[in-house]
Amino acid sequence: MKQDEVHETRRFIKSRLLRDRATFRGYEAERQHIRDLLLRTAERGESNSALLLGPRGCGKTTLLTSVLTELLPMKTFHRNTLIVYLNGLIHTDDRQALKSATAQMRLENAVDGKVFGSFAENLAFLLDCLKSGDRQTSKSVIILLEEFDLFCAHHKQTLLYNLFDVAQSAQAPICVVGVTARLDVVQLLEKRVKSRFSHRQIFLQSFDTDFDARLKLFEELLKLPTEQDVRKYNETHPRIPQQIIETNEELVLLRNVFDPREFSFSSKWATQWNRQIVALVKNPSVRTALQLIYDYEVIEGPFRMLLFELVSALDEENPAITCEWIQQLAKSYEADDKVALVAGLSALEICLLVAMKHHSEIYDRDPFNFEMILTRFGKFANASSTMQGVERAVSLKAFEHLKGLELIAPLPGGGSSKVQKEYQLHRLLLTYGQINQAVQRMAFLPTEITQWAQSSLI
Repeated sequence: MKQDEVHETRRFIKSRLLRDRATFRGYEAERQHIRDLLLRTAERGESNSALLLGPRGCGKTTLLTSVLTELLPMKTFHRNTLIVYLNGLIHTDDRQALKSATAQMRLENAVDGKVFGSFAENLAFLLDCLKSGDRQTSKSVIILLEEFDLFCAHHKQTLLYNLFDVAQSAQAPICVVGVTARLDVVQLLEKRVKSRFSHRQIFLQSFDTDFDARLKLFEELLKLPTEQDVRKYNETHPRIPQQIIETNEELVLLRNVFDPREFSFSSKWATQWNRQIVALVKNPSVRTALQLIYDYEVIEGPFRMLLFELVSALDEENPAITCEWIQQLAKSYEADDKVALVAGLSALEICLLVAMKHHSEIYDRDPFNFEMILTRFGKFANASSTMQGVERAVSLKAFEHLKGLELIAPLPGGGSSKVQKEYQLHRLLLTYGQINQAVQRMAFLPTEITQWAQSSLI
């Protein structure tokens, strides 16, 4: 029985982390803006166009999905609305996009999902259908363009031009919503397309939450629903009629949307599990580990993926998430591949990197060449008992090795064939912190080098 509970718990939390696109947090004003746009198009026949902008993982698609899952159960919305979903990664040219749009709209020249005719004929047919009715008799059309910036790369931006033209001229109730991570996407629009766009842009910047909100999110995502939670969910999340989902097969946003009512747990197990999660949140070590992760990443999307990795370790032998797991997760998240690479270098190569670090600190990261670094290293070597007698050719070979590992890089234009390689200018591709961490990791490094790396400048 316990094995079944653990399996169901793992399945439930994974589903919540990956599929829960109906629960949306933050950006209340922006969400309400999108909701009002879609609702006005559906109920009042208004034509609109807008762009939803923000970095990847900030919740743009989740915002749209949460709005649709709220509106679609409303009869006044789904009866009066056709939804068309196009993705720039899938519909790589206007021909494919037009065929998909025509099929999703169930137009007369689409038979069993197959669209006939040339691109020009299909475009003319689609535009005639959009323009044929009026606001009282036409169904509203909501067109969602995911990866909107990729549509801007299509030939002459024909599809965007015609969609925005229909929206601007109010020939039929249509709402075009583009979703993209390119904040400069308006600059990609051709002049004739830009003139027909409403220039309504809704920005989702990184949601500014404090660490307490992150702890609350951690607890919320990992807890199991109680009977009271399910009753509350039933009141606030009416089910989308299956008929709507079946008639919107292309609307991938609504496929397999997470529903906690699909899972069942014993009351005893859910209570026990939730107590463990609350105890973890109160644990100082867990808070420290979560704080470290939060310092690196404040967006919810990547944080969900970290929790997914955590939950994947649950099994019959490990039926609960432990403090050690979370600490290990934070440690692996902090891991820096460059630090591990530097920690495997020779003592001479470490010395050259330390010399570069000191040079950069003195001259505010000005570029350097091999001769400058060799001079600085020579001052240390003369006072050292372990690094004396290193030949110039060996030092140059070590310098070239660092260049080959891309820990340093030549300046553009600074590597002319007329300049000897000893005098070619380079820049350091490591932070001072990365060099210090690598030195601390090297247990068998001579003490003199460790002290030099941590000392004041020489």
